[in-house]
Amino acid sequence: MCRLPFTTNIENMLRNEISQALKSAMKAKKPECVSTLRLILAAIKDRDISLRSSSDFDGISDEEIMKVLQTMVKQRQESIKMYHQGNRPELAKKEAEEIGIIQDFLPEQLNDEEIGKIVNDAIKELGAENLKDMGRLMLHLRARYAGSMDFGKASAALKEKLGGA
Repeated sequence: MCRLPFTTNIENMLRNEISQALKSAMKAKKPECVSTLRLILAAIKDRDISLRSSSDFDGISDEEIMKVLQTMVKQRQESIKMYHQGNRPELAKKEAEEIGIIQDFLPEQLNDEEIGKIVNDAIKELGAENLKDMGRLMLHLRARYAGSMDFGKASAALKEKLGGA
């Protein structure tokens, strides 16, 4: 939607992409993109400020930015549920549009079937046997699938698999 068609793997590239997308949206006069991109940049700046500990801090990493974006998506999904319950479809539609813009900057999310397969593979790979191995498994999954996996679903799948072991 609002994302520019190029990407590279330079550190903090995601922050630059969002800034460039904001400039492009402003030039293209897309007010819904502009407002959402400004919200994204404000959330990133808030996280920068909360984690700033030294004067040479350059800002949060792309991985942290992806976490911020995922949190923003989850917040909007909750808002959509509440707006539907409150019979406010116009506000739910606006939140859904914002989700689409935010998701433009996230990698494609794995579905439940893919998560299940990855969880099974991780259990086999690490030789996990019970719930005591949960932390080690989650660290393993976070290292490999940051940004593309819903770790809430992965955690539930792990508990299901390991709880019966």
